[in-house]
Amino acid sequence: MERFEPYPSLALALLVGLLIGLEREHSKKPSPEEKRGFTGGVRTYPIFALLGATSALMFEAVGPLPLFGATLGLIVFLGIGYWLDAAAGHVGLTSEASALLTFFLGALSTAHVLEPLNQRIFVVGTIAVAATFLLSAKTELRQFSARLSRDDVIATVKFLIIAVVMLPVLPNQAFGPYGVLNPYRIGFMVLLIAGIGFVGYVAMRLFGHGKGLLITGAIGGLASSTAVTLASAARAKQTPALAKVSALAVLIASTIMFVRVLITVAAVEASLLGRLAVPLGAMAAVSLVSVAVMALRDRSHRAETGEVELTNPFELGKAFQFGAFFVFILVVSRWATDTFGTAGTYLTGLLAGLTDVDAITLSMSNLVKSNGIESDVATRTIVIAVASNTAVKAGMAVVLGGWAFGRRIVEVSAATLVIGLALAVLL
Repeated sequence: MERFEPYPSLALALLVGLLIGLEREHSKKPSPEEKRGFTGGVRTYPIFALLGATSALMFEAVGPLPLFGATLGLIVFLGIGYWLDAAAGHVGLTSEASALLTFFLGALSTAHVLEPLNQRIFVVGTIAVAATFLLSAKTELRQFSARLSRDDVIATVKFLIIAVVMLPVLPNQAFGPYGVLNPYRIGFMVLLIAGIGFVGYVAMRLFGHGKGLLITGAIGGLASSTAVTLASAARAKQTPALAKVSALAVLIASTIMFVRVLITVAAVEASLLGRLAVPLGAMAAVSLVSVAVMALRDRSHRAETGEVELTNPFELGKAFQFGAFFVFILVVSRWATDTFGTAGTYLTGLLAGLTDVDAITLSMSNLVKSNGIESDVATRTIVIAVASNTAVKAGMAVVLGGWAFGRRIVEVSAATLVIGLALAVLL
């Protein structure tokens, strides 16, 4: 393909201009009496892209002067257009900025900054698609922004400071007792679990609270199945008529939790995935079948489950609490193993699962990664923690929501526990 240059590169520039130009054509349609300084569309933007492409093509022969001159001329042209728009009361830089970006994408299409050609096509295409999405999703992005509170924004920025600025400079070596404390790995684990929770948080912001039991249970399971259990138990206690549908939301969240553990293990130590896929996959399958049967049986009683109160997973206090708990489990697991052998590790998993499965899952995966524990012991410990957490949620459901609400959760939880623990023992 490269032997046909510069035709593929010029075609890339043309396609980029057409893509952005089509979006601009449909997003800005001024009325005939409305005077605008710059209203580029499906013809103007491809010309800007080709202008950048031809200017960059001339670079090797005559130097940077054509590219510099074209850039300066375009800036002057866009500046005049902006001044006319501002004088008419139309303030905004989106069209001008997108025109300038299109010009530089055209230049990048023919420049030999990115080699080989397929890499250049991928990079330029990715930027063009991302820019087109941002331009076309104006309404949706503004609605999403309106749903966010200032606390959400501040917490997210603080988290990104830790992820982008602080995490890369953390030492990636072992410290502390038993040599199991690696600052970089601990920081990465905190970011990993917060990122998984953030998927559910963003989805709740997009769809709103209480939009259906499937969304509530599935999204809640991504962030915290325990939170779904507590909220649904309170709802069932307050409104007994919603006990069935609330129990179904809890079971959906628990099913997602089994899958979430497998995804977490795959991200940290993929060698454990084969061992865990059987017991946890079976537990997820039993739970999923139960959910399907109950959903079909209770279709006439289906109703909204209401809001599940979940805090922003980017809130730093919660992130640091998880980090501290992760470190505690990491040290205690190694101590229990050295002191009591395999039985001590299993006991740690049982206790850790009473409140959380993520910390013990990440701890065991991390220990296997550093050859601090055998794979089969780590696998059984994670299954024990998941089983412990499942049993605790069933107890919460009965105590806080009543037997009418908790009965279904107890029945399904018992079935998943029998299957999961039996398969874990046989591994």
